[in-house]
Amino acid sequence: MMFSTNAPDVVLDALYTAFSTNAVTLPDDGRVLFLRARDGGQLRGLRRSAWVCEQTFKPYADALARGGLNVLDPLLNDATADSQYALVVVLPPRQRDEARALFARAVRHAASGGIVLASVTNAEGARSSETDLARLTGGTQSLSKHKCRVFWTAPLTNQVDQYLLTEWSQLDAPQAIGDGRFVSRPGLFAWNRIDPASALLGAHLPPTLAGNVADLGAGYGYLAAEILRRCPQVTTLDLYEAEARALEPARINLTKAVAARSTHIATDVIWHDVSVGLPKRYDAIVSNPPFHLGRADRPELGRAFINVAADALSPGGSFWLVANRHLAYETTLAARFSVVRTVVVQDGFKVIEASDPIAQKPTIWANK
Repeated sequence: MMFSTNAPDVVLDALYTAFSTNAVTLPDDGRVLFLRARDGGQLRGLRRSAWVCEQTFKPYADALARGGLNVLDPLLNDATADSQYALVVVLPPRQRDEARALFARAVRHAASGGIVLASVTNAEGARSSETDLARLTGGTQSLSKHKCRVFWTAPLTNQVDQYLLTEWSQLDAPQAIGDGRFVSRPGLFAWNRIDPASALLGAHLPPTLAGNVADLGAGYGYLAAEILRRCPQVTTLDLYEAEARALEPARINLTKAVAARSTHIATDVIWHDVSVGLPKRYDAIVSNPPFHLGRADRPELGRAFINVAADALSPGGSFWLVANRHLAYETTLAARFSVVRTVVVQDGFKVIEASDPIAQKPTIWANK
């Protein structure tokens, strides 16, 4: 059921143009650091055996590894801390503070005389992203291709703005949000607020949830904290999240929630692509499943979460999810659960409880 990452990637094709036109040349030693790396497109035509890739989104990281690339473990504390590269390639995210922190890392890992190269779609704020890199490094050059902007620095020496470098390096640290109950970091889903859909689901979680429970797509841990606060009979709680940058805030928030609880509970926070399945069974599963990848609608993600939940639940187990009202998950739910009921529809969202999972019939392949 693995979620596909094989969609056309114009950002990578645009990035390739910088090399094919000789606007930027690969280092003689072939060593390149690629931050927020993705595999695909015309980049596959380059010699990349010496490239070092870092990717915090698990499906993309797994795709890089399947492509034979050297992928760093983002759960280690900056595995590239002591390394310098003549070329650092970066695919900046849309969220500006997150992108600025990433530019600061890229510059810190650029060797003296090294270059930082980036590619961004016009729709994702390419001009402002280039402006930020130019502010940090003293200037950039650029080209346009495939409705993207590719831009790069001059060889870096002493023109880097050290004040900005220090300031932007701190932007990715976990920080308190709202009333201070939670910490988060820029760029995570609903990073600086409590997502209203998650809040609706949290408000309707029954206190009778018990036993081994999982939160799929846990983000910075809001729903997990609500489970701990509202459901005293839960004995273990596992958080699964595909974005590694969410794990540290989730652990911090989980520690706070456990400390406020009167009964013991075992918890774990796991970097995992839910769409490939879960490693154990649960008595109950809770989720606000994603339905976007970047800016693209991907409702198949939500359907994958439903199928995975059904496969991972014990007989008689229950699945609690929230979704935008327009998402037609009911057919998938009805195929995988004996009982499906809509708990509440409010403010454009719906909370659904599905129980008694139906085992998926194995696919029988006929020999031809």
